[in-house]
Amino acid sequence: MEDVTLGFTLIGVMVVLIILGLPIGITLIGTGAIGVWLIRENPDLAFRFTAMATYSGIQDYLFATIPLFVLMGLLVSISNVGRDTFEVAAALLRRVRGGLGVATVGANAVFAAVTGVSIASAAVFTKVAVPEMVRHGYTLRFAAGTVAGSSILGMLIPPSLLMIVYGVLAEVSIGAMFIAGIIPGSVIALGFVAMIWCTATFFPHRIMAAAGPAPAVTERVMSGGEMARKSVPILLLVALILGGLYTGFFTPTEAGAVGAAGALLIALARRQLDLPKFWRVLKETGLVSASILFLLIAAGLYSRMLSMAGVPQAIGDLVEHLGLGPYGFLAVFVVIILLMGMILDSTSILLIMVPIGVPIAQAMGFDLIHFGIVVIIAVEMGLLTPPFGISVFTVKATLGDPRVGIETIFAGALPFVVVMGAALVLIALVPWLATALVR
Repeated sequence: MEDVTLGFTLIGVMVVLIILGLPIGITLIGTGAIGVWLIRENPDLAFRFTAMATYSGIQDYLFATIPLFVLMGLLVSISNVGRDTFEVAAALLRRVRGGLGVATVGANAVFAAVTGVSIASAAVFTKVAVPEMVRHGYTLRFAAGTVAGSSILGMLIPPSLLMIVYGVLAEVSIGAMFIAGIIPGSVIALGFVAMIWCTATFFPHRIMAAAGPAPAVTERVMSGGEMARKSVPILLLVALILGGLYTGFFTPTEAGAVGAAGALLIALARRQLDLPKFWRVLKETGLVSASILFLLIAAGLYSRMLSMAGVPQAIGDLVEHLGLGPYGFLAVFVVIILLMGMILDSTSILLIMVPIGVPIAQAMGFDLIHFGIVVIIAVEMGLLTPPFGISVFTVKATLGDPRVGIETIFAGALPFVVVMGAALVLIALVPWLATALVR
């Protein structure tokens, strides 16, 4: 069997094994090692290659970014920052139609800038925002769908774990990826806000439990001092991290360390952290970080096996032969990612597809920062599409309300998927939106 044919066969076997339930890390490292064995016809070389990939895959100082940002996100999550951010946003937007929906998007955007994890945002705002929206007359479908839809900002507005994973796999600057995500994340957040306001103003029957216009929130007037007390700490943390990255004062790893220290101070100042909680946070940080680092080791071996087999080159030649052109390739690649999003989680899709797509994109002249932002938006859309839709399942599990079926939340999140699709097309066609702050 030719090396290229063997490479494609192993990709198919890998996808089947993942669908059958084998852990993604075991699948990637297994198919990678077997592929090297069969291509070189030398089992000893395959074992040495795997050992070398394990060591070299995460030896770089840069990989300390992962546990530091995970620690920061967990500390922020237990500090009730999400609740306070939502309350401030709701108070500021109390006279706006659909104000609580807009407040959820705004609070999620701020929360995303310090957690970088969509699932954390979905869990926090399900508890905080959904009961308030329902109490003010919004339907459960709209309330739950708004939380699920806006939670994806956690992976688009930096810092983002997906951006770290992409940066490692594509060998591009993680700091540049963080900065590049600011404008696209803001564009999508504004798109969500515009969609909610238009629906609340012109089609209120679609989001209200009773007939009549979507209400403005008028019952809660928060003083300036209370707003400052609740919002200044988190805004300072956001400014510190993004400002340090943008000016080049911090490397991504240093930004993670500063952010984790800042989040620890916030948790202590709010008296939300004791020794048992801190120990749980440290254990969860270790578990999450170890799982991500193992996946990156496996993906590194898998990527080298694909290159050894000549798979990226073969796909590039096929795209050129078919005359698709750069944007034709990008469209096909995005469609494949969207289809994979229906059955796989975000990290798994990146681990499988980035090693295949990046060499082709680079050969076709794409800026890998721009390409990465487009890929991450497409991957995040998978968090809201059935049957997998992990953000939707997170909202469902956190709600624990038998009145709210999973199909109801998917329906409520659908308008957000449409907005993301429109933003994806815009950002794909206008690379400046992803690269303006980087260049």
